[in-house]
Amino acid sequence: MFTGLIEEKGRVVSVSREILVVRAGIGRDVSKGDSIAVDGSCLTATNISDDKLTFHFSPHTRMKTIIPGYFPGTEVNIERSMKLSERLHGHIVTGHIDETARVLSIEKAGGNTTIWFSFSSDFSSLLVERGSVAVSGISLTVASLMSGRFSAVLIPETLSVTTAGSWKPGTHVNLEYDIIGKYIQRQITRASKTERLREYLEQ
Repeated sequence: MFTGLIEEKGRVVSVSREILVVRAGIGRDVSKGDSIAVDGSCLTATNISDDKLTFHFSPHTRMKTIIPGYFPGTEVNIERSMKLSERLHGHIVTGHIDETARVLSIEKAGGNTTIWFSFSSDFSSLLVERGSVAVSGISLTVASLMSGRFSAVLIPETLSVTTAGSWKPGTHVNLEYDIIGKYIQRQITRASKTERLREYLEQ
């Protein structure tokens, strides 16, 4: 479990169809078997050598994330799993990516930067204005929501400590929608199959 508050920017050393090696400072403070969010995707550290972290990932992870687009030198957002004794500053992030999306546009005004992202209509019920969404592991608040796209406003600190500062229109990102919204949607979907609730919702 993660919070969406990025600890540092790591850098890809190498990537293959199953193995990802990342250089990150936290490598000196983690152990083999620890869960690390790399651009929001929960991966297990299978080997640690100084500041190099090695991860083995499944075909499903490769298919659902932006990992296939990595190359040596790619910057990635890094977060260690949260401790229950600490404050939850962002929101609950599982590290299970729902889909990849693209940066559509970037608008700067004063000290803030508004970024628009694409998303699949299949997930439209999981996004609400002022709700939370994890974009490449970064906990962001949905500022505006339209058909097939949403925006978030990023402050200079976020742009500085995450990879968001280097995003451009066309950049691919990982999206994870709010886990609480997913459970609510599932329960409503199951309950709506009963005639009584269907009649109530249609009133």
